[in-house]
Amino acid sequence: MRKKLFSEIPYIKSERIVLRALGPEDADSLRELTGSEEVYRYLPTFLFEKRYDDAETVIERLYTECAQESIILGIFEYGEFCGLAEMYGYKDPIHKISVGYRLLRRCWGRGIAGEALRLMVSYLLDETDIEIITASTMIENRASAAVLRKNGFELVAEAVGEDWGYPEPVPADKWIR
Repeated sequence: MRKKLFSEIPYIKSERIVLRALGPEDADSLRELTGSEEVYRYLPTFLFEKRYDDAETVIERLYTECAQESIILGIFEYGEFCGLAEMYGYKDPIHKISVGYRLLRRCWGRGIAGEALRLMVSYLLDETDIEIITASTMIENRASAAVLRKNGFELVAEAVGEDWGYPEPVPADKWIR
């Protein structure tokens, strides 16, 4: 029997990439990520890591306040913090979850997002009761769309207006696997 999502905080790894819970030692790296306008230009304004001004508070509350609606893991390449991987929007009756990722600018173009996504998908489909995985991307975020495509996601709706916390709905592409 497969485990229910949220029954544990996963530790997922490959030879190069580890997805794990953030700890107090990751506060400076998280602060660097959340302070990057370049990274967050393609993301909703209401992400959990932006809820508090202090990175230590975010990490302290990440696995209590956020734990039943979202799992946020650090992405590490050979031990170096590169960004965040998130599983969110859990719909238990239909065994559905959405996924997302965000990387420090210096980690773009190295295949880290693709490998982190592969690890999340493998974990979700092989070890949990999840059957449907979705993702949303701003239509301008072609790099993320390419990562999704390479990982077997199909584009199912284009330029759908979504509330991402901006004054106007954001045209987003919808993906499914």
